[in-house]
Amino acid sequence: MLYIPKFEIRSIVEIKDKKSIINDEYQPAGPFTTRYSFTSNALPIKKGENYGMINIHGPELHLALTNRLNVGIMTTWIASPMILVTKYSFIAKDSKVNFSFGTLLGTSGYLNSFKGYGGLNWLTMTIGDRKNNISFSGGYAYLQTGILNDEPDAGVYPEEEYQLLRDQTSRLSKMSHGPIISIAGFFKIGGKSSFIFDSMIGYFNYEILDSDGDYNQNGDLFFTVTRNNNAYSTALFLMPGVRFQSSDRKAFQICVAGVAMFGDTNVSFPIPMCSWFYKF
Repeated sequence: MLYIPKFEIRSIVEIKDKKSIINDEYQPAGPFTTRYSFTSNALPIKKGENYGMINIHGPELHLALTNRLNVGIMTTWIASPMILVTKYSFIAKDSKVNFSFGTLLGTSGYLNSFKGYGGLNWLTMTIGDRKNNISFSGGYAYLQTGILNDEPDAGVYPEEEYQLLRDQTSRLSKMSHGPIISIAGFFKIGGKSSFIFDSMIGYFNYEILDSDGDYNQNGDLFFTVTRNNNAYSTALFLMPGVRFQSSDRKAFQICVAGVAMFGDTNVSFPIPMCSWFYKF
């Protein structure tokens, strides 16, 4: 007979899936496997499995109101902007294919006097379980920066008229919007480690407004204002990484995200990402 002091017992859990025992150690899936880097899969956070995540740029909190409905909040370390996240999962019994739909609703907060806002509505299909899965998502995003534009309508203006019109003109920049698709995956590669892959590509419509001053033959300054209401840009994010889960209550993840923008200007750069997960 084996006796274990009560103070050494952290938890007692009924093991229903033998696959949860890896290298003679119990490795529960937990709520963290519902999340990749930026995106999430169609598997729900089960009630009682609430979790928080701390990133370099700010904290997140995700709660399970029911076994199907999850609600969360994302922000930065200065509490602005702030984003509300909701996800509803359609749980398929005895099936490796699950679906969910969700939305992100954000505000610029006090940084721009709450004038900026945006959102993303999406639908996700996930194939697999909490230990190994791949997800395909599609959605539509929109963003209003709330930044005022004082440029007049397109045309050529003498200097005095141009300055006068700028003083009289104050309008919001055009809203940027467009579709986004994503492919992401989560795969166990060891007893306490997993490979994470996340990606997003979006095609956005936005407005380009520019002005340029030049002198004519008489030495008078004129300003030429150009406006393109149908400019397009493509944004690509690739985010591979590794997650280390030391227990069922915490995990650490590191990713190297590559960002590329194609459109009026082309630019690409890496963004190292570190995240800490905590179950509560």
